[in-house]
Amino acid sequence: MSESLRNDGRIWVPLKKGETRKAANIPEAERDYYLERKYPSFGNLAPRDISSRAAKQVCDEGRGVGPGGQGVFLDFAESIGRLGEGVIRERYGNLFEMYERITDENPYKVPMRIYPAVHYTMGGLWVDYNLMSNLPGLFVLGEANFSDHGANRLGASALMQGLADGYFVIPYTIGNYLAQGKPAKIDASHPSVKAAEADVSERMKKLLSIKGKRTVDSLHKQLGLVMWEKCGMGRTRARLEEGIAKIPELREEFWKNVFVPGDGDDLNISLEKAGRLADFFELDELICRDALAREESCGGHFREEYQTPDGEALRNDEKFAHVAAWEWKGEGAVPERHTEALTFESVHLATRSYK
Repeated sequence: MSESLRNDGRIWVPLKKGETRKAANIPEAERDYYLERKYPSFGNLAPRDISSRAAKQVCDEGRGVGPGGQGVFLDFAESIGRLGEGVIRERYGNLFEMYERITDENPYKVPMRIYPAVHYTMGGLWVDYNLMSNLPGLFVLGEANFSDHGANRLGASALMQGLADGYFVIPYTIGNYLAQGKPAKIDASHPSVKAAEADVSERMKKLLSIKGKRTVDSLHKQLGLVMWEKCGMGRTRARLEEGIAKIPELREEFWKNVFVPGDGDDLNISLEKAGRLADFFELDELICRDALAREESCGGHFREEYQTPDGEALRNDEKFAHVAAWEWKGEGAVPERHTEALTFESVHLATRSYK
């Protein structure tokens, strides 16, 4: 559901673990409005990364709601009582209607059930007004750049920033850069072009020839579950190491037992998905390795071993004030991590507080 619903909704879970009563039967004294309790300055409008992590923590404690106990309540009773149902209907009527169609529950009468979710990248590369990085010719769009967010994104900026950069900015700025020089001719007979074409062709043939028993979607879901459980909003060394061990096993299963129907002569969505999933195995293992190397908590990255006594992110600026890049060392080899220190001269590092 839309992030805007948090403007008027109050988020809570039962105080008691394993609560089975309906929300209406749980009295106020037995409810934990945990965002209001933990972050009194921001309350229900605490930033998304903080709110999601706090939701995940109460769910892990056994106080989550809904099937599987992985949700929390978003309750509009107080706002309806204060503003009237008509005001809430005017603000959120379409979203409430969507929710009721999906769940068969009336959110004007009972609290919504929402779920903590891993968010997109929290901050990105520096760009100038034209979206070009400090490497000439390297333009950075969407959430890969820093422009609208830092440790936490602006509400609902994920889609809008990509659309704004892609539709309205880059078409009018990249041309200025391209006009400064003559693009080199692409020679289709160049050995590098031929090698790339051969690699793509060989990969397609291999994917189509496996004829295994697993669908691309089933393997994709299994990989996603590993990432959620081992490299989700809360991470530990042990779980990350388990993920790093499990992903190569899944990758091997993929290349031995995937089934891709159709052929490579026409549009083949299954083949396209299989190619992307093959890349995901490499990328997800790298994400786990990077999370393991980062021995601190900051922004959307929360290592459970590194937190303050009251459960907040514990940064290590002395060791991790740098940018890092991984160098691929070949198939099956462990990549190499390179770092470059960040120097803060005008604005010094500080730790945020939402208390």
